[in-house]
Amino acid sequence: MKRIIRVNTRTGEVIQTAPTKEDLKWGGRGFIARTLLNEVPPTCEPLGRYNKLIISLGLFADTNLSTAGRLSIGGKSPLTGGVKECNVGGNAGKRLGRIGVKALILEDIPEKDTTRILYVSADEVKLIDAPHLKGKLVDETFEELRKEFGERKGFICIGPAGEMKLYAAGIALTDDRGEQVRYAARGGLGAVMGSKGIKAIVIDDSKTVEPDYYDAELLSSTVKEVVKILQEDPKSQNRRKYGTLDILELANQAGLLPTRNFSSGQFEFAANFTGPKVADVIKERGGCGKSGTACVPGCTIMCSNVFPDKEGKKIVASLQYESVVLLGPNCGIGDLDDVAELNHLCNQVGVDTIECGAAIGVAMEAGVINFGDAEGAKDIVKQIGQGTYLGRIIGNGAEFTGRAFGVRRVPAVKGQAMPAYDPRGLKGNGVLYATSTMGADHTAGNAFETLKTVNPLGKEHQVYNSRQLQIRAALIDSMGVCLFIRPAFIKNRDLLSNLYKGRYGFDMSFEEIKRTGVEILEMERKFNELAGVSEKVKRMPEFMREEPLPPNNAVFDISQEELEEIWNIEMNPETF
Repeated sequence: MKRIIRVNTRTGEVIQTAPTKEDLKWGGRGFIARTLLNEVPPTCEPLGRYNKLIISLGLFADTNLSTAGRLSIGGKSPLTGGVKECNVGGNAGKRLGRIGVKALILEDIPEKDTTRILYVSADEVKLIDAPHLKGKLVDETFEELRKEFGERKGFICIGPAGEMKLYAAGIALTDDRGEQVRYAARGGLGAVMGSKGIKAIVIDDSKTVEPDYYDAELLSSTVKEVVKILQEDPKSQNRRKYGTLDILELANQAGLLPTRNFSSGQFEFAANFTGPKVADVIKERGGCGKSGTACVPGCTIMCSNVFPDKEGKKIVASLQYESVVLLGPNCGIGDLDDVAELNHLCNQVGVDTIECGAAIGVAMEAGVINFGDAEGAKDIVKQIGQGTYLGRIIGNGAEFTGRAFGVRRVPAVKGQAMPAYDPRGLKGNGVLYATSTMGADHTAGNAFETLKTVNPLGKEHQVYNSRQLQIRAALIDSMGVCLFIRPAFIKNRDLLSNLYKGRYGFDMSFEEIKRTGVEILEMERKFNELAGVSEKVKRMPEFMREEPLPPNNAVFDISQEELEEIWNIEMNPETF
């Protein structure tokens, strides 16, 4: 990866530089954290001229490592007021790697609202006026881009929510077939992209740049070994069959499934959404429906799907655990087709399904519509795209919705809605939500994997485990890969060292590689502290500490003092 591209969205100036030795050490989330800390005033307005939208490739994006095409998108979050990074699939990451781009950095804001395309190829970077794309839904935008630039290009765009700079807006990516819509969904980064006047980014890799591997043979053999382990791993095989919904039944049984605005941990219609149930429906309906699809080129896990209607026509791709739970059980909606359609509508208007589902749940508690009102929920999502008053309230997220309607029970930390694990039923994730630099975000160190080894309702080991999981998540996000490839590194830790050696020539031990995760978290913490949004002042909602969660009747009872001790816990150098 041979160049960093900076685009000034006010002047149109494009500056391309070669990465320094220090730049090469950092990829994905790490590059974003370093750029924010060094270049963005922590107290700046998230939608103002001093924030930057940073699109960064992981360290292995230009290799054939499984899932390494994932892309990190970050900036100062409108929702949390702190650092935000989203790790996302689609084909854009691989294509940027093929043309030698390490990072795209969008700077400043236009003097007046505008709608433009950023076009990037091996030879050219330019801004193109695109008033015809203004207000278009995500699928409409991708269709127009294919007509203008050709089928086999990398596409990134925002929907109407991002153009309106709503705080729940995400950034959409797609694949070569136009089948999947993937999202850098969390934290309001779509609003940041909208503030830059960029509706879409087109990556043209018709002409490619040869990567400069340090030891191509070592890299190739290491990648092959990772693939072999993943293909033999039972969890990977299960994810191909059932996707991320495979955990839903266990989450419901454990009493941690957010239901009716986090008022219960179990949902009476949870059986409608389990991994095997959804896989069976996909198979029975046929048509375009299928399980076991990839979210990035070259993924060997293939945990995504295409969910069809009763006639076999696509409703949405892909149905994932977080989206299903926040739009389904959390809103009291028990019909699979209704939830799939809600997911599709969120994708089209360009909002995070987690944030939107949580906001609708808060609105339901306020009596705007009733729990279980699927048609009312669909209408609300449509109103987000239309920019009605109600749509703008919901489109600004759960915390804003709670303030607008006077609801105290708002499941959010640092301004961001909680994902699909109630922290009273899975206290390890409560620690994560309260201490993570990202706010309430399961991808920053999900404790669900400890469900069977650590008492989820107890306090013991939760803070320690969360520290280790957060370090690992930061490392994985800097590599630009999916967390689901971890079985390869658990089985053979030397594979990590071989990857760094083969790609860059870095002689790094397993412990040294893990230490980069600690350094990333330290940079993010420093930015957040300077921004005034550290965990010391942005705490767990009071109702989570006071209101017992059925069926286990637990509260989140890990003290603030214990939570703040998390940063004094040393990294465990032995585990991954």
